[in-house]
Amino acid sequence: MFERVLSFLKDLPGGGRPRAADDEARVAAAALLFHVMNADGVHQDVEWERFKQILAETYSVSGDELVALARAGEKADNEAVDLYAFTSVLKRHLDADGRKAFVQLLWEMVYADGELDELEDNVVWRIAELIGVERRDRIEARQRVAARLPAAKGSSRDE
Repeated sequence: MFERVLSFLKDLPGGGRPRAADDEARVAAAALLFHVMNADGVHQDVEWERFKQILAETYSVSGDELVALARAGEKADNEAVDLYAFTSVLKRHLDADGRKAFVQLLWEMVYADGELDELEDNVVWRIAELIGVERRDRIEARQRVAARLPAAKGSSRDE
C-alpha cells in the first residue's frame, strides 16, 4: 500500500529527488490526521481545510504538492487495515519531542470543528500509545490546543 502511495508522490513534479523516507513519514502522518478527521463519521469543510492547513504548515507544501499529499493520506487511510503501518513509520522517523508535537497536531485536527468527540479522543489515545507518547503528554497537548480555542466543546475520557 505505501509503495503505491509513494510511487504516486514520486510522479509529481520534482518527485525524483531522494525523499523516499521523508515521503513515507509525510504520508503516514497525513493518513493518521485524515483518520482522526473522519473518526466521528462527520466530514465537515472546516475539518478538510484545517487538515490541509496542518499539512501545509508542518511540511512546507503548497499547491499541487499539498493536494497530492492530502490525497495520498486519504488514500492510504482508506486502504489501511489498522493504524500500525502508519504509527510504526512515525515512531521510526520522529524523536520523542517530534512524536509529542505530532500528538498535538492530532488534537488540532480533533478540535477543527470546535468539538471533541469520544471516537476522536479514542483514536488519538490509540495513536499516542502506538507511537510511545505518555498519557500525561497526550493530555497536556490536548489542554494546550483546547485552551487556544474558546469554542472547544466536549471533554476527554482522561478528565
